[in-house]
Amino acid sequence: MKKIFLPILGCCATVFSYSQQTFFIKSSQDRFNQAKEYFQKEQYNLAYPLFKELRENLTESDKINRTVVAQEVEYYTIVSSLKQNESNAELEAQVYADVTKNNARAEMMRFHLAEYYFRHQRFSEAIPLYENANISNLNNREVADMKFHQGYSYFTLQQFAKAKPLLDAIRQVKDDPNYIDANYYYGFIAFRDRQYNDALSSFRIVENEEQYAPIVPYYIVQINYALGKKDEAVAYAEDKLKNGKSQFYDLELRQLLGHAYFEKKQYAKALPYLEEYVSKSKKVRREDLYELSYSYYKANNYPKAIEGFKQLSGKEDSLSQHAMYLLADAYLKTGQKANARNAFLFSSSNNSDPAQKEISRFNYAKLSFELGYQDEALKNLQSFLNDYPNSQYRDEATELLVGALTITNNYRDALTLLESIKNPTQAVKRFLPRILYGRATELINDGRLPEAEALLDRALKDPNNASVLPYINFWKGELAYRNNKIDDAIRYYNAYLSAGAPASGEANERSVKYNLGYAYYRKENWPVAQTFFEPLSRGAALNSDPITQDAYVRTADVYYMNRNFSQARAMYDKAIGYSWPAEDYATFQKAMIAGISNSTEKVNALNTLIRKFPQSTLVGDANMEIANTYLAQDRFREALPYLSNIINASGNTSLKPQAYLKSGIAYYNAGDNEKAIAQYKQLLNAYPNSPEAEDALDNLKTIYVTQGRPGEYADVARSAGRPITSTAEDSLTYSAAELQYENNNTNGALQAFNDYLQRFPNGVKAVNAYFYRGEIYNSRKDFANAVSNYAEVARRAPNTFAETAILQAARLNFFELKNYPEAERYYAQLKQITSRQENRLEAMRGLLRSQYLQKKWSDAVDNAKDLIAQKGASSDDKSLANMAIGKSAQIAGHYDEALTAFKAVVAVNKAEVGAEARYEVANTWFMTGRYPDAEKAAFEVVNKSGSYDYWVTKAYILLGDIYLKQKDYFNAKATFQSIVQNSLNAELKAEAQSKLDAVTAEEAKSSKVGM
Repeated sequence: MKKIFLPILGCCATVFSYSQQTFFIKSSQDRFNQAKEYFQKEQYNLAYPLFKELRENLTESDKINRTVVAQEVEYYTIVSSLKQNESNAELEAQVYADVTKNNARAEMMRFHLAEYYFRHQRFSEAIPLYENANISNLNNREVADMKFHQGYSYFTLQQFAKAKPLLDAIRQVKDDPNYIDANYYYGFIAFRDRQYNDALSSFRIVENEEQYAPIVPYYIVQINYALGKKDEAVAYAEDKLKNGKSQFYDLELRQLLGHAYFEKKQYAKALPYLEEYVSKSKKVRREDLYELSYSYYKANNYPKAIEGFKQLSGKEDSLSQHAMYLLADAYLKTGQKANARNAFLFSSSNNSDPAQKEISRFNYAKLSFELGYQDEALKNLQSFLNDYPNSQYRDEATELLVGALTITNNYRDALTLLESIKNPTQAVKRFLPRILYGRATELINDGRLPEAEALLDRALKDPNNASVLPYINFWKGELAYRNNKIDDAIRYYNAYLSAGAPASGEANERSVKYNLGYAYYRKENWPVAQTFFEPLSRGAALNSDPITQDAYVRTADVYYMNRNFSQARAMYDKAIGYSWPAEDYATFQKAMIAGISNSTEKVNALNTLIRKFPQSTLVGDANMEIANTYLAQDRFREALPYLSNIINASGNTSLKPQAYLKSGIAYYNAGDNEKAIAQYKQLLNAYPNSPEAEDALDNLKTIYVTQGRPGEYADVARSAGRPITSTAEDSLTYSAAELQYENNNTNGALQAFNDYLQRFPNGVKAVNAYFYRGEIYNSRKDFANAVSNYAEVARRAPNTFAETAILQAARLNFFELKNYPEAERYYAQLKQITSRQENRLEAMRGLLRSQYLQKKWSDAVDNAKDLIAQKGASSDDKSLANMAIGKSAQIAGHYDEALTAFKAVVAVNKAEVGAEARYEVANTWFMTGRYPDAEKAAFEVVNKSGSYDYWVTKAYILLGDIYLKQKDYFNAKATFQSIVQNSLNAELKAEAQSKLDAVTAEEAKSSKVGM
């Protein structure tokens, strides 16, 4: 029985096993169907767990025996995981698509992977999958979705041409869920492609949709505007803005409305839209700012119009030119002529509109004239007339030019301009004498006296010179006086006085009478000199000015020369009592009066001078006068200490040869021959070329011969360069050369002097020969050779010609050779040795100018202060001296001292130094941060120093710097641009261009214009 059952049991087991498998398959199929139902209903969160469980329960046998089911489970599980965005879904999908042999499922998997990428906005990865998907395996919904998603992916990657047909297909299916979106994106592409009707039809479909309502109206307005439906566009835009709904392109709609109304010239309506758009935008187009500014302009709101127009300068287009023209007009309407002038400059620099350029150039020149920019007015009026000879503004421009010539102090350019006019009108001719006179005074201040005199002579002959004739006579007198042409000076000075002595600048009655006094004094016409000096000296008091003091002392001198000693003494006593600077001179003169009758009183007075005034230039003369007094009385030993004082004194050496000679004479007469010999030898060694050297040799000859020591005399004569064997030949050779010179045979004289110096380079008359040879070269304008000969004379100082030679060497180095270091050296030497006040003044002047041109400011200060204190110092001297003092103080940071010095220059100098001083006043204010003061001072340079382009241009550059510091970019740019356009100085033009670039860059950082 058991054996039978076994099979039965086995069979039963088999049946049970088969039943269980069938049940499992049925159960799995049910769950698979359930999962697939969820999948089809897009309930992926329910489908995915079932598919995942089914896949996990698949056996290897299932995968082999039930391949289709297994593949289906695998497919739906991966797709469901993609739909659920599972982390491993992407990789599984990629593997599945690559390895499955079911092409349909592979293509569908790529589709679902593309959708996965789409949902994650990985559009560039989705596109190739979409492109390779086969829509035959997709249902209609999937096909539609794919088209939209693929189109959208192209759209986001800006591949609009590929996106367009896909979106177009979906936008036409009203019941498609992507219908609205497809229309929006298609509309955008059509708008971009300027297919405005297609774009408009799509935008109309979506314009009221919540997500697109804030965006689409802007495009609809733009389309209508582009299609010429401007009124419809405006009405639509206004309606959208008024309905209260927020617009994404709110500012852009306002911009468009503002522009539309602006085009229609309805500026009042345009204004609020443009105003809000510009105010709320960080950066705007130049056109938008122009339209807003123009709307302000039309509304008479000039301040706001100005603020906008200002930002539109610097371009070379018609918008910029017109903006600058309107800006100028707005400035004029608000009374800002200076700013209007700058705006016209920008407009006139632009070639976009020739008519507007012409009128802008004229107005720039006209405002330059009205505002006192005479240099710019003259230049621009002349160029305007040259460039526009038939302009409707020609007559007015000509009148302005004449007016500018009437009031300008730009005499140099004015003179050039007048002389270039072929047929000047009578009105223009009347200005010539004034310009000639003005230019002459500038040349005088600049030290160019021959050129100045030539212009004064022209003005003197001009029949229209009545208004300036007295001043012409004054300056003719001044120049004659300075050149020691005394008779000419007297004549012109008297002509000035006869004309009523009108005062102007340095021309005044008092200074003329003072100089006339000196002119007659030099002619030794004491009575007439007295008639000029004495009236000027009346009322002399303790604090009298230098002219009154000097006139008083000169009056005393006149009484002295007329031998009215009591009156002279009383006046000298008064000068001494007041302790005037001339107290030392008065003491000396009083001593000379005393010496007439009482030598002891004379000596006492001179000793008083030496004691009280040890630094006086008269100390040497006082010692010499005392020595002479004692020598005249045969009190030889009493004379010796005073002669020794002269010999041992530092400074002026002019009296030393005489002191050595007289010391020798004193010792000889005192019976001390050896000391006399020693004094004569010292004279020969120290001053072998002096006239006293010859007397010393004669006296030595007497002593040695008397003592029977002729050999020693021969030795002394030989060591002094005067061997007795050649003296006669030396004298004869020189005399022959001198005779040629005196007969004006300069060729013969030059050859003869050359022969003499070649044979006797240290001859008795070598100094004379060098000097006369220098004079000949100088007359021939061979300045280099002249200087070398004068230098030899100067090197051998003191001698008869030393002072003159040093003066000539200094002058030639300064004026002709422009060798300022050498000029400085000779002027310094002249100041040291001269005893003549005129030469001392010239030495101080030349020394100052030489140091000035070398910019040796600190070295110049002491001499400058010394020169200012001199009673004979001219206004030119004082102005240059103060310039040097001011420069030195400015460099040292002593700005108050610098300003005081520069202002002192401005007060007395109208020439180039005055122009520079005005600039330095402005520059000093700028250095201290006082910009309003600096600006005012810079305009002073421009308005009052027009003849000096360099300093005017420097002042303009400084004005630009001031504006930049104050962030006034418009005026800074205009100022620098004016220099770039008009300056002929390459260095200053380059500096202005660099600064213009810097201002433009700085302005761009804060400007609204940026699009």
